[in-house]
Amino acid sequence: MLQSLPVSTTTSLLYPEGFLSPLEIDAAVERALAEDLGRAGDVTSIATIPAGTPARAAVIARKAGVISGLPLVAAAFRRLAPDIDIKAGARDGDNVAAKTELMTISGDARAVLSGERAALNLLGHLSGIASATAQFVRLVKGTPTRICCTRKTTPGLRALEKYGVRCGGGFNHRFGLDDAMLIKDNHIAVAGGVRGVLERARANAGHLVKIEIEVDTLDQLADVLDTGLADVVLLDNMSVDDMRKAVAMSAGRVVLEASGGITLETIAAVAATGVDYASSGWITRSAPSLDVALDIEM
Repeated sequence: MLQSLPVSTTTSLLYPEGFLSPLEIDAAVERALAEDLGRAGDVTSIATIPAGTPARAAVIARKAGVISGLPLVAAAFRRLAPDIDIKAGARDGDNVAAKTELMTISGDARAVLSGERAALNLLGHLSGIASATAQFVRLVKGTPTRICCTRKTTPGLRALEKYGVRCGGGFNHRFGLDDAMLIKDNHIAVAGGVRGVLERARANAGHLVKIEIEVDTLDQLADVLDTGLADVVLLDNMSVDDMRKAVAMSAGRVVLEASGGITLETIAAVAATGVDYASSGWITRSAPSLDVALDIEM
């Protein structure tokens, strides 16, 4: 059943509270609309649609998938017409069938037409990420492995794309270089070895900062475990057999994350090794957009 959204609660019925900062929603919508409307506005709609003309439209999922981005759709239309009437038929995180009516919009026709592409671009992109993530999540069901994203995101859209991952049932890796330490192979090379780099990291890490280190051999993993200084170990491009051995070696002393070459074809075998997390850049960087549309119903 479609549920009307008062202006004061444009997004609260569309996604779980606190799931995405309203500041991120406003910033993304402002950028998208500014990019489309430019300096003169929607010259086509202004020229062809008389001022004050009403319109009713439905936002439709043309293909089945997991939805993400409805709060941005609502915010985009509300930015152009604050009194526009919006009724929600779905919420972010819903797994919908093809031809599902996600939302209806009633109000100023110019606003509806001018906001259409920006709103659908955001909705289709984030729903594509959510749908791709959900595919991975289904394939690891019954295992302890959680699916997470990476920093391989579109510049300026990271918070939104990581939100899409959450809508699909995945988990977020760090948001940037400033919220956790991830020591990679080049850090180890410059710092002069596993023990040295971990000792420096631990000496400078605040009590809430996690330290993760990347290894690509079981010998390196043994060195990391010997220090007792890492919280998480990233198993970089390891074979499934080596991942299984790594799980046995660590015996729960550190969190293990598999990364590199994680695909829909390989994820089930990776999860069967018992790793805690499997990270995929594909779900944010390359997931196909979900086909969504806005249909005028005048």
